[in-house]
Amino acid sequence: MTQFQQPSGSSPLALVTGASSGIGRALAQQFVDHDFDVVVVADDESIHAAATELGRGGTEVTAVQADLASAAGVERTWSQVTSLGRPLAAAALNAGIGVGGRFDQTALEDDLALIDLNVRSTVHLAKLVCRSMVAAGQGRILFTSSIAAVAPGPYHATYAASKAFVHSFAEGIRVDLRDTGVTVTSLMPGPTDTEFFSRADMEDTKIGQSDSKDDPAEVARQGFEALMAGRSSVVAGSVKNRLQAELGTHLPDAVAAPLLARMTKPQDEPA
Repeated sequence: MTQFQQPSGSSPLALVTGASSGIGRALAQQFVDHDFDVVVVADDESIHAAATELGRGGTEVTAVQADLASAAGVERTWSQVTSLGRPLAAAALNAGIGVGGRFDQTALEDDLALIDLNVRSTVHLAKLVCRSMVAAGQGRILFTSSIAAVAPGPYHATYAASKAFVHSFAEGIRVDLRDTGVTVTSLMPGPTDTEFFSRADMEDTKIGQSDSKDDPAEVARQGFEALMAGRSSVVAGSVKNRLQAELGTHLPDAVAAPLLARMTKPQDEPA
């Protein structure tokens, strides 16, 4: 593991958002397994149970229940981090949601809530994290993007666009911070075996019903290793994900979008 300059006798401190389940929960486990103390954040009560489980080995785990889609939730989260009086060595900004369906038929409030969480809160919290780490002269930041970032996303358009923003944002600020001691990594998973598809109302799609989703623990392991190595990005999970990311990057959008629509179109949507 990368060595961080820490006060004598203390473990490095990490922040993980969206940590009550799925990839976020698995990322928190990676930090615990590598001797970090962790602040875990989610908007649901199960974050407290997750923190208890993560801390069973003696690691200091602090649970924060906050709605990061609101500016107040971001500020309260950061207040909890700073109240510990310790430098933040690493942050995994992972919280995010999806909205599935044809854009004219999805609820406007759902699409705007997605933008508030996936985009606005990511920028807000990243600003606070970056300034703290730059002042300390060290730190590692992981953003959870998606292979959906590399091409248009029919039937989950706001989600794919939000992840394209996150990936571009990560790549941009990585260069901004290159001489500060702070590294930035974009984690780009493919379809993963989490609650994402049920929460996004995408269970009736080919991608939602697929039996070949990746293990979130493996995605988190690859993301953690890329973060610690200071890599710019990692397409996590199966070889199929890497192939899809390559195709999405190089195919014209007009060709890629209809191909991807076959995987994300609801079953009751006319062909």
